Amino acid sequence: MEPGEHPRVASSLLARFRRVAACAAATLPVLVAVAYTAALAYDPIVFEELKASGVHFVSEPSRTKHKHQPETMVSGVALFDYNGDGLLDIYVVNGATMPGLDKSDPRFHNRLFRNRGDGTFEDVTERAGVAGTGYDQGVAAADYDNDGHVDLFVAGLRHNLLYRNRGDGTFEDVTARAGLARVDPDYGTLWSVAAAFFDYDRDGRLDLFVSNYCVWDPKTEPICNRPEAPDYCHPNGYKGLPDSLYHNNGDGTFSDVSVRTGIRAHVGKGMGLGVADFDDDGWPDVFVSNDNVRAFLFHNLKGERFEEVGLAAGVAYTERGKEISGMGADARDFDNDGRVDLFQTALDGETMPLFRNTGALSFEDATGAAGLVGPTLANTGWSNGIVDFNNDGWKDLFVAGGGVVDPKGDFAERAARASTVYVNLGSGRFADASAGAGAGFARKAVHRGAAFGDLDDDGRVDVVVTALEDRLEIWHNLSPAKNHWLLVKAVGSRSNRDGIGTKLRITTASGRQYSHVNTAVGYASSSDPRVHFGLGGETVVRELRLEWPSGTVDTLQGVRADQVLVVREGETHSAAGARP
Repeated sequence: MEPGEHPRVASSLLARFRRVAACAAATLPVLVAVAYTAALAYDPIVFEELKASGVHFVSEPSRTKHKHQPETMVSGVALFDYNGDGLLDIYVVNGATMPGLDKSDPRFHNRLFRNRGDGTFEDVTERAGVAGTGYDQGVAAADYDNDGHVDLFVAGLRHNLLYRNRGDGTFEDVTARAGLARVDPDYGTLWSVAAAFFDYDRDGRLDLFVSNYCVWDPKTEPICNRPEAPDYCHPNGYKGLPDSLYHNNGDGTFSDVSVRTGIRAHVGKGMGLGVADFDDDGWPDVFVSNDNVRAFLFHNLKGERFEEVGLAAGVAYTERGKEISGMGADARDFDNDGRVDLFQTALDGETMPLFRNTGALSFEDATGAAGLVGPTLANTGWSNGIVDFNNDGWKDLFVAGGGVVDPKGDFAERAARASTVYVNLGSGRFADASAGAGAGFARKAVHRGAAFGDLDDDGRVDVVVTALEDRLEIWHNLSPAKNHWLLVKAVGSRSNRDGIGTKLRITTASGRQYSHVNTAVGYASSSDPRVHFGLGGETVVRELRLEWPSGTVDTLQGVRADQVLVVREGETHSAAGARP
């Protein structure tokens, strides 16, 4: 009923006043919404799924009535150039029978898809010899032997694999020869989830860090939920494992240095990894996202050993003092202040922490200040990334969504989730841009792994996402803003050939940005080793500075935008500098 029509209104003047007040009350929220929208103005992020790409793959966990815990953990994906043609190829790992771990059926095979360069891919798994041998979880890609060909490490349940790239389109299994097939003296076999290649002692050879999850024995594994409708158990029902660190000996073999370096002393339930020099002392550190155990931050003590400082650094728990179901992790500088930050994924009801690096190996939980508590509290995420998707010069956040429960069980409605993308507003805050990210982006699935890279070299970073018992999703970035970009491929000489660990700084008329070469991103996945910068409206990078692990510093002036730039260590204007 209109105010002036109310029978108890005695004065028409009062009625008119009430109409005006009602109109103002109705208009005010609109004005507030318009002002809020204006404050959140950003270049849109838009993806289109490539459904006619020639990629035919379904993640097969081999679900059983028992609901064995590994069934809900498959699988990671890697983007890497296996044949040296300059295009990113796709390698995705897969499960096996459960609990027998038999991979002989082709539906369980890992798959390698060659990028044809026209938006389609060719399955070259059989020819390349990389179908796998067991129940695989994660993957890391890097040139561990510095021969110019990118190799593969596959992390799995009770068995890991090292595939050496022969350079002729084929790989050979060198796991035993490399010393990576030895039985663990305390645990027998390990359940490995993710891995990262990095040069922790800066000797020019890539070492290997492996996150290990839980002690798993199908004979003693508990049954959870109702006996007539089992579901996957909480990780508290399993004993944790220490992570592993392997030193590259330079002769094709690795030595387990987990005990000597202090890594072995800390038992967790390792998932995603974030590798970066968090305190800018010249030595790469490792962040480990643990599942319902406090997160670890292994501080590198000049290549000799590591000190676990997660609690002191402020990244072990959320600001509420809670551990989370840590899944994925990424380490990048989201606010362009020159310090590497951290982003984790977790279960719904926990939030997904964004830790801002404040310097001196100290972080603050910026999740609330960034506007991410509400959006992430209701979501469950696995793989993630800190990536500038719209090329505006500010790195955004991506989360592959998916629950941990049985999609056909009592909590089925919590299983399939849509992935989400949060756009960086450049003010320390983020906005959920998922609704405008393309018609198909809201597709729900039980997503797991995600890798990031520019599949078609158009300067916009694409995303490849795995999903349990579902197709591989290839999200082609079609963000419409005509922003500029730079993609840098670092090739080491004194440093490792991939340049992993190299720090990059660009200077434009708009300011500075920072990043580093690292492929271990998200959950159990491996991303494009090339470093991407969005440049907004800038067409020239005034200065590009690369600080290599060896201590060499290369500086390039007047670099034009919109190109894939190859920088070889020491072949530009450079200055060799001693490192601490």
